[in-house]
Amino acid sequence: MNDINKIQNIDLNKLASYVLEGYEIEPQDISVVQSASIKTVWKIKTRDRDLCLKRLKQTLDKARFSVNAQDFIYNSGGNVPGIIRDKEGNLIHSFNDQLFVVYEWLYGRDLSFGNPDDLKAALHGLAKFHIASKGYVAPENAKVSSKLNKWPEHYKSMADNLSSWKEASMEKPASASISSYLKYVDDMLDICHRAIELLNGSKYTELTDKDSKTIVLCHQDYGKGNALLTDNGVYVIDLDGVTWDHPGRDLRKIIGKLSENRGSWSLDEIEKILDWYSEINPLSPADRELIYIDLMYPHWFFGLVKNIFKNNKNESASKIEKIARLENSKVPLLTEKLRDIKSLS
Repeated sequence: MNDINKIQNIDLNKLASYVLEGYEIEPQDISVVQSASIKTVWKIKTRDRDLCLKRLKQTLDKARFSVNAQDFIYNSGGNVPGIIRDKEGNLIHSFNDQLFVVYEWLYGRDLSFGNPDDLKAALHGLAKFHIASKGYVAPENAKVSSKLNKWPEHYKSMADNLSSWKEASMEKPASASISSYLKYVDDMLDICHRAIELLNGSKYTELTDKDSKTIVLCHQDYGKGNALLTDNGVYVIDLDGVTWDHPGRDLRKIIGKLSENRGSWSLDEIEKILDWYSEINPLSPADRELIYIDLMYPHWFFGLVKNIFKNNKNESASKIEKIARLENSKVPLLTEKLRDIKSLS
């Protein structure tokens, strides 16, 4: 650790000490575990237990939604760390216009989603988390995060962006990345329109109605680092981004990441993932159809090229080509699977 980092950590540790004065906590040792801009995590050692202090980067209204959600899930027997209230009984502690939360410290190991045993455990943990989130009612002063009934609008918006970026690219001097984008964008738009048509013919509206028994709080970033295997099973951490949606939102992201890492799509692997999840939180044929439709949409191509057109980041032509080929390769597999699901319904 260089001298600058040492000074920064000393300052952060002083900050943590001041914050903890607002709690019935007497720290014996304070250490910085993670520090990135505003978001900071400390490990707090006390005489009888270890705790986790976290500085949030959210606004208060957004923090109220996610922090109260975690407290609800914990009190419902869910697999998340408990939250320690401050001296005034608040879940969120404010100090110098910054927001802090103290959690139980968890001992365990990260799950490797590329390992079948770990993946199965992770999916069981996710399903338990989803079930425990049902029934949560956010405080009136919280900003509710929800993706319910927004997929059609979101699909259309992404397709519109791909089209407008295509038009803009045709008027620019061609770079290797732009040429690669133009080579594949029409294929991606075809997949977009196919997925939109499939979504319109599905039970999406019924499954994501506010009174649907299917909807859950989705984690949105469930993967290595946010799923810990402990002596008491899999625990889910870092709930800052939770949002109401169909459970397929989390499952689609897991499947897509694994397929991207492997460089190919496998129906057997997808079915295995959905089956493992269903052992705890059963998915209906309509749920599975919706997940396959969401997998059909070219989320991964869009996410990559958005870096170029919206975030002004460079992406290599080879990377664009690789993800476009991966997107194209899934179409016949998913089309066949969706046809099979329809024939059974």
